[in-house]
Amino acid sequence: MISLNEQAYIHLKNLITNQKLSYNKIYSETKLARELGISRTPFRDAIHRLVQEGYIDIIPSKGFQLHQLTKKDVIETFQVRSALEGYCTVEIARNASTAKAKRLLAELDQLLQSMEKIMNTTHSIEEFSEYDFKFHRKIVDYIGNEQFTNIFGTYMHRMKRLAALSLAHKGRMENTYKEHQAILNAMQAGDVEHVYEITLMHMNTPRGINLEDL
Repeated sequence: MISLNEQAYIHLKNLITNQKLSYNKIYSETKLARELGISRTPFRDAIHRLVQEGYIDIIPSKGFQLHQLTKKDVIETFQVRSALEGYCTVEIARNASTAKAKRLLAELDQLLQSMEKIMNTTHSIEEFSEYDFKFHRKIVDYIGNEQFTNIFGTYMHRMKRLAALSLAHKGRMENTYKEHQAILNAMQAGDVEHVYEITLMHMNTPRGINLEDL
């Protein structure tokens, strides 16, 4: 059975991700907790969890509101991603000849094919982003480090919002696909010397776009 804390977290997160809440509006913890039919304690725990994940900000003595992205958010997010994924792609390239790495590389190739299809047909940012983040998540999960996986998951909401902003720019989807292909090619080739730089280039381009947008 799902705990009250988890119920509150899922309910509030769904309201946010399904765009049922508005930016610049302050929401009452008490009112939303009453609507869900639970006490304020588990609801407050859910709120603090969502604050840590970058979904909302607490407004003292008033409630909470949706978090507006800042330049600091952009910089920190890409620093975290660069550190995590840079390390992971190097490790994958170093072990490219192993059965485990080959299975991963085959899965990543399939994801790229799905991204290419979307890019050449619907051009849906939402659909493309889903495969995009599956690509990156599989790279991080390959290492088997639970802390890496947890950190990546914590930043997921922020990363998806930033990706949606950058992919809205003309030509960015096509360039994103090419950058993914370059990362995959380097890992497949066991190119330990260059894969880290290629990965960082993939991070730095959308980082610049996001900073300009903000």
